[in-house]
Amino acid sequence: MTSPRAGVVAAGSWIVDRNKAIDHWPAEETVAEIVEERHEGGGNGFNVGIDLARLGLPAPIWAMGVVGDDAEGRFLRTTAQSRGIDTSRLAVSDAAPTSATDAMSSVATGRRTFFHAQGVHALMSPADFDFDGLPARYLHLGLPGLHRRLDGPCDGEVNGWVAILKKAGRAGLVRNIEVASITPERLAAVVGPCLPHLDLLVVNDREIGAFAGIETVVDGVTDVAACRRALAIVLERGAMDLAVAHFPTGALALARDGSAAERPSVAVPASAVVGTNGAGDAFAAGVLYALHEGRPLDGALALGHAAAAASVRAITTTGSVETAEACLALAERWGWRATL
Repeated sequence: MTSPRAGVVAAGSWIVDRNKAIDHWPAEETVAEIVEERHEGGGNGFNVGIDLARLGLPAPIWAMGVVGDDAEGRFLRTTAQSRGIDTSRLAVSDAAPTSATDAMSSVATGRRTFFHAQGVHALMSPADFDFDGLPARYLHLGLPGLHRRLDGPCDGEVNGWVAILKKAGRAGLVRNIEVASITPERLAAVVGPCLPHLDLLVVNDREIGAFAGIETVVDGVTDVAACRRALAIVLERGAMDLAVAHFPTGALALARDGSAAERPSVAVPASAVVGTNGAGDAFAAGVLYALHEGRPLDGALALGHAAAAASVRAITTTGSVETAEACLALAERWGWRATL
C-alpha cells in the first residue's frame, strides 16, 4: 500500500559555506593560491534540501534546524525559499551567528578540507525540531559531532540526536541520519546510540566501518568486502530496514529482508571535477528521491551516483545538480565504471 505521506524534512545543519578552490594543499607556513571563491549554503539540511529540489522531487521539502538572526541566516532562508522549500520550521535565533564553514577544495587532488565554526548550532536542542502535523515521509537529519549541545546528554537521552529521532519516530517519519567527517571513535560514540532509532542509513565507506568497528579503507583504498561485512554488522546493531555505503568507485546496499544491490559509480572525467564538496549529500539526495518515488534499489544507487557525478562539476555543494533525468543522462554520456 502506498504511504499517504509525501515529502522530506531536511533537518539539522544549515550552514553558510565559504567555498574556495585552491591550486594545491599547502604545507604549514607556505602559500596556496585561491583560484575561485564562492559564498553558498552548506550543511546536510541545506545541501540535501536544495539537491532534492533541483532533482525535481514531486513532493514538499521542509527545512528544519536553527540559523542566526543575521545576513547569513537570511541568505540561507531566502535561497531555500527560492527553490520552493518551506522554511516555516527553520528557527531563527539572535543568541549566536549562523554556523559557517570555510571549505577548501584542492584543484590538484579534488579533495576538500573544512574549517568550521558552530555558531548557533552549538545551542541547538531537540526543542528546535517540531514534527507535529507534518505529513512528510522522510527525515534526513545531521550532523552529529558538530553540535555541542545535541552531541551530549539531552532531554533524558544519551544525546540530543536520539531525542530528536525518537520524536520523529513518534510522528511517523522514516528516519535517516547523515554524519560529519570526524574521527571513527567520535562517530561511534555519538552516532552509535542512534542506530536503534533509524529506519534508513546512507553513509560512506569510512563511516560504515566506524559504526561496525572494522577497517573499511586501507591506504586510502576502499575495501569493498569489508564494507559488505560492515553493512551486515550495522543492520544487526540497528533498527534500519536499509543501509547504504558509498565510496568513490561504487556503492553497496543491504536491506533487512536480505535483498541487496551493488552499483559501480560514474566514470567522471578528471577534467570535469571542480570540487567534491557536497558530493556525498548529492548521493544521499539521489537515493532519497528514488526511494520516495518507489524506484528499485539498483535504481536508487544509480541516481545517487548520477547526482554525485553531476555535483562535482562546481565548487559549490549544489550548484551543478540538475533534474533526476538530466543527471542520469549525464551519467550515461560519461559511462559507468566496469567494477566496484
